[in-house]
Amino acid sequence: MRPIGSLKKRKKAEKEEDDHNAPLPCLQPQPEPLDWWVHFSKRIAGPLSKSNDSARFESVFKISRRTFKYICSLVKVEMMTKPSKCTDLKGKLLCLNDRVAVALRRLSSGDSLVAVGDSFGINRTTVGQITWRFVEAMEERALHHLHWPSAEEMRDIKCKFEENQGLPNCCGAIDTTHILMSLSTADPSRNIWRDSEKHHSMLLQAIVDPEMRFRDIVTGWPGSATDSLVLENSSFFKLSEEGKRLDGTKIQVTEGRELRELREYIVGDVGFPLLPWLFTPYQGKELPEYQANFNKRHFATQMVAQMALARLKERWKIIDGLMWRPDKNRLPRIIFVCCLLHNILINLEDEMQDGLPFSRHHDPDYSQQACDSDDKIAASLREKLSLYLSERFPP
Repeated sequence: MRPIGSLKKRKKAEKEEDDHNAPLPCLQPQPEPLDWWVHFSKRIAGPLSKSNDSARFESVFKISRRTFKYICSLVKVEMMTKPSKCTDLKGKLLCLNDRVAVALRRLSSGDSLVAVGDSFGINRTTVGQITWRFVEAMEERALHHLHWPSAEEMRDIKCKFEENQGLPNCCGAIDTTHILMSLSTADPSRNIWRDSEKHHSMLLQAIVDPEMRFRDIVTGWPGSATDSLVLENSSFFKLSEEGKRLDGTKIQVTEGRELRELREYIVGDVGFPLLPWLFTPYQGKELPEYQANFNKRHFATQMVAQMALARLKERWKIIDGLMWRPDKNRLPRIIFVCCLLHNILINLEDEMQDGLPFSRHHDPDYSQQACDSDDKIAASLREKLSLYLSERFPP
């Protein structure tokens, strides 16, 4: 199975050329029938039936009505033009809002197809078909919500990182999380997916900006792979090594009388290699004060990636907990769409974000990996940067 890398490697949609060239919907949502939620909520069964008040829409879908309308406008063409027999148990054809509601409930709750179907009065097969159609539609129409920053965006990102913890020319924070799976004992590939903690999992690597927005992701790798292996086989690594990524303005850092050029870089934990464009913290105990100061600032900066992954799993619970025998070819695409939805909530400043607690514990059962790397140029650059920070911000 081929991992998902940068957006340029996304799966080509099986559509006519004129569909590819169709303009993307703007951020103005399509009109929604005023009584849609009133009627839809009456068909909800079980615990969700208590949320039949229109004002409590958010309690079911965990997003605002405004964001829901926008998502509907994104996927309308793909979800409604293909031949479909999506009906409820009474034979009523499901409208666009119905279908998006079913898909979002499946992704946000992590409930089984049966549980979602029972709650909405829909056959489990229909729930699966709708959810997958939604994933395909989001891949086609929402790609512009996950991209590497433009030069103008990068200037703002670097300013925010420097304002937060003082790290100059920092462009992002990288981290990796595990998506846990329950695999059949008859699965011939199950040992490949067994990770260091003896679980079966799929990896998601993400590079994040100061607002917890995903800027680059890689997923599809088995949990047995190390963080460094996933990174070193990514298109981001290749582009950065070739000077085609993190290729913006270099800055001068002064340590005493010595000037040193510092290129753009990202920060990651000790599971990643120390590189001229990826700074990891110092390892060891009883570090010199300037190194301990660097580690403190580095940790606070890198934490944004941990928080983003924790928020992703908290919001889209289909990738949290233990997935029961998932299709390992489809799962990377589901993870990718959850990342798109995560970014949409940030881009639209969805007010439902405000009520969520901040956590950095996205892999609570996993111990810290350690990568042994000995890049002398990178080590020298980190040393100069650490001394520069100690002069600028004395401990």
